[in-house]
Amino acid sequence: MELKDILEAILFSSQKPLSAKELQDILNQAGESGEGGAREFAQVKAKPITAALEILAEEVETLGRSSRLVCVAGAWQFVTQSEYAPWVRALVGVKNRPTRLSKPALETLAIIAYRQPVTRAQMEEIRGVSVDGVIGTLSERELVEVVGRADAPGRPQTYGTTQMFLEYFGLRGLQELPDAEELRQVPITRPGVPVTTGDDNEEAIEQMSLEEVTKAKENDAGELATNDDDGGDEVVEEASQTS
Repeated sequence: MELKDILEAILFSSQKPLSAKELQDILNQAGESGEGGAREFAQVKAKPITAALEILAEEVETLGRSSRLVCVAGAWQFVTQSEYAPWVRALVGVKNRPTRLSKPALETLAIIAYRQPVTRAQMEEIRGVSVDGVIGTLSERELVEVVGRADAPGRPQTYGTTQMFLEYFGLRGLQELPDAEELRQVPITRPGVPVTTGDDNEEAIEQMSLEEVTKAKENDAGELATNDDDGGDEVVEEASQTS
């Protein structure tokens, strides 16, 4: 009996994703029971557990099964391949696809992801429009949350992403975000300056990926740099991203 086979059985039977630490605790608890060969794996540490999971994930992927083993937000789980979604939705009684994020929502979410902790005023300066409605939507979806207050007049709230954000985009952690150094360097020089309300209609807007949003933001950042090189002092508002 191999460690990876035991882990597969545990994850297959679990109703929620499990971290390496949680799996370690389960192995330890099973070892204390003394059943079968459980004692042999009672003292296994998190590192070899993770290594075994990586091997198992590769094996499952190679077999081309209808499911795959993934690590999202630090926890491991078996997920169904997307091409089998119609049958899975029929099983659970879901007739329609989950509500997708709009372009304005993804644009704002990308700003928060790369610039967190960030205030509403800073988001509005980058986007050029009000983000009140979008922040409400992202908060309701549990993708962003208040993480503190800025050291600025009025002590405005700052926002960051949540674990649900990592799960939504299938990321192990923020280090797996698409590279977008330009987005992180977009200058924020006017915190607190009011901006006009733009059209952030959440309906009927084509869904885009976070990576596409960040690429669009990189292009916008390049335009800002070009205007700075020309000696202009005017603040250039960035164009809307595609998501």
